[in-house]
Amino acid sequence: MSEASEEREIEIVLAIAREAEALVRAIYDTPFEVEMKGPNDPVTRADREANTLICARLAERFPDDAVLAEESFPEDEAEVMALARRERVFFVDPVDGTREFADHNPEFAVMIGLAVRGRATLGVVIEPVTGVAVCGRIGAQTVAFREDSKGVRTPIRVTDERDPAAATMMVSRSHRPRLIEPLTDRLRITRVVPCGSVGVKVGRVSTGAADLYVHGGRGVKLWDVCAPEAILVAAGGRFSDLDGRRIDYAAGDLALKNGLVATNGALHGHVIDALREIRAELPPSQR
Repeated sequence: MSEASEEREIEIVLAIAREAEALVRAIYDTPFEVEMKGPNDPVTRADREANTLICARLAERFPDDAVLAEESFPEDEAEVMALARRERVFFVDPVDGTREFADHNPEFAVMIGLAVRGRATLGVVIEPVTGVAVCGRIGAQTVAFREDSKGVRTPIRVTDERDPAAATMMVSRSHRPRLIEPLTDRLRITRVVPCGSVGVKVGRVSTGAADLYVHGGRGVKLWDVCAPEAILVAAGGRFSDLDGRRIDYAAGDLALKNGLVATNGALHGHVIDALREIRAELPPSQR
């Protein structure tokens, strides 16, 4: 794809996400019901309506590409596998952080990511309450920028912090893994910031507001990480599983079974090495 085509593509995806953002914010500002899809898995009409809107717009603008979205992915595993193995796949999380949305905590986001041949390539993450979007595209000309609610754009870049003891670490507000406390102890990290939404937390690393984020659990899906990964890498950071391996979006398994590590890049080796040592000391059931 040419540089001009890449530029148009990110503008199209951002416009789609902005349309969904307006819908989500309108529902957020009115009374709404919260349902449960499963244990600790809330859903609202904002999730469903934004999901429908985004998928329809992507189908209109990118008819040859596959879409895997949180509220409408196929139940048949073979169909999921076939879609995931397409050359270009959009991963959609219409409301990342539904728990925060339901609690009227502003730490939630609309997210659209694109994987090309199994690698995260483009991402848009918008926080509807503030109207702030972070966007990234990896390609002929890699770009990463922040756009405020008035459309003003500024480039974003990760920090160059190399000392773990001086780093700021983002952690889940509601699902803090067992690995976090031993990791902060081993790396002597003292600044730990709880936050909702994977996209928001990785966005803080991408914009230089924090230096790393680690999630050790299995509750994360590909639509939670595709957009954030593309933005972080475009901004100069690194993204992997707990063993330092890149995420394969074409594998066909929607769930990440080995957690995630998102850093400014300079700290990535420190984090992976510390996690390897910590996990070696734990029984298999706790790794």
